[in-house]
Amino acid sequence: MTGRVPGPPPGTDKAERVRAMFTRIAGRYDLMNTVMTGGRHHAWRDAIASAVSGAPPGPVLDLATGTCDLALAVQRLSPERGVVGADFSEGMLAEGRRKLATSGARRITLVAADALALPFPARTFAFVTSAFLLRNLADLARGLVEMRRVTRPGGIVAALEIVRPDLPGWRRVFGLYFDRVVPAIGALVARDRQAYTYLPRSVAEFHTPKELARLMRDVGFHEVTYRRLGLGTIALHRGRV
Repeated sequence: MTGRVPGPPPGTDKAERVRAMFTRIAGRYDLMNTVMTGGRHHAWRDAIASAVSGAPPGPVLDLATGTCDLALAVQRLSPERGVVGADFSEGMLAEGRRKLATSGARRITLVAADALALPFPARTFAFVTSAFLLRNLADLARGLVEMRRVTRPGGIVAALEIVRPDLPGWRRVFGLYFDRVVPAIGALVARDRQAYTYLPRSVAEFHTPKELARLMRDVGFHEVTYRRLGLGTIALHRGRV
């Protein structure tokens, strides 16, 4: 495909571990998100979905669509747009299909796809979204390049990620909750302590919001901005192609 990064996807071991993890927790993913965030994750997805209004006309791609909460939010706020939800975990896609079947949504299509090698021609989408995908990618720069490749000129790529807050006192409180309480909740609610031990570790090892914004510029995005949500624990990045 035009613009495709050559060569096989790197980080295959990590990709397979992440795929297996999300397949294990798919059935309890929504419940765990609600318990872990006090239900605030819906508001964060609405925040990214509302950014679609700034994109040119055309379809939307929701990467790592999971159980389709973000795809449904985009469809609700921009009903005139078709939405493609892509995920590389068939377990998550199965949960998404069940949710779509009861939602009444008519313009959302689900496909199995790897974010590092998207099966779409260049310049297909006006807007590309993702929620909590980027830190799971085996090759972040490659993933950003793919997102840019499939976005139309003038289109927008936007991503939500969990981040450590800046304020020292709150950072410590959040760290205690995130590093110790969340794995315990994961063991109880999702029945998978390992997955929710990986979660805070992956956040600790990921870029700061400022570093991610710099990387987005380095791979060719412009008008890159970010803002923090959730008392500084969530970052919403946007870049234009």
